[in-house]
Amino acid sequence: MAKILLIEDNELNRDMLSRRLVRHGYDVLVAYDGASGVEMTGTELPDLVLMDMSLPVLDGWEAAQRLKANPETRSIPVIALTAHAMTADRERALAAGCDDYDTKPIELPRLLEKMQRLLARR
Repeated sequence: MAKILLIEDNELNRDMLSRRLVRHGYDVLVAYDGASGVEMTGTELPDLVLMDMSLPVLDGWEAAQRLKANPETRSIPVIALTAHAMTADRERALAAGCDDYDTKPIELPRLLEKMQRLLARR
């Protein structure tokens, strides 16, 4: 069972997505802001991180850069989750170090496919 860290500050989004992932067989950990997400990634070493980009304390752009700059966490795939659906937003997420990008509202089959592809590469 793959361990997924979901970094999401919106309670409704966090609860809905974490329950759906658990039903699909994932072990889900949750962080509520970018700083605690970076810290949890370092201590829990999840198989994959799903990260909202508009987070309090430390936004997702900076959190992704920190994860990819750290030798202990740089190989952990990160999927950016954001309501920003412009091409420039996707490019910005990838430039920050995210391995993939998905838009909100989440289409679970599409997200699961991206997750499975990245987990298979690990």
